[in-house]
Amino acid sequence: MKRRNTPAKQTVLDILTTEGFALSQDVIEQRVNGSMDRVTIYRVLNRFCEDGVVHKFQADNGKYYFALCTGCKGDTHNHNHFHFRCLGCEKVECLPQQVIISLPQGYRMHDCNSWVNGYCVDCK
Repeated sequence: MKRRNTPAKQTVLDILTTEGFALSQDVIEQRVNGSMDRVTIYRVLNRFCEDGVVHKFQADNGKYYFALCTGCKGDTHNHNHFHFRCLGCEKVECLPQQVIISLPQGYRMHDCNSWVNGYCVDCK
């Protein structure tokens, strides 16, 4: 379903595009500096998830992060990858290598949420 573009959607999309890495809702809320409320941001992010614009994942700290989909085509999404969280600057990134997991016969994987914690190249 084609949704109309709104100023709120464009603002959130611009923030995600400019930052270039995964952001939590509270960080996005800080970036909009009071120009929209938490409910609007939440609604926009969830619609982006439904429309395949972003993918959502939960970190080991309990926060949800949102990252732009890259390399996804049509209804095919490739989100089976590790996420890296820097212990220094707290930046969260999607790592490009896809995770391959061998499951017992008869099992089928839907998605995978895996984390690596460490220090990014800027904080090493």
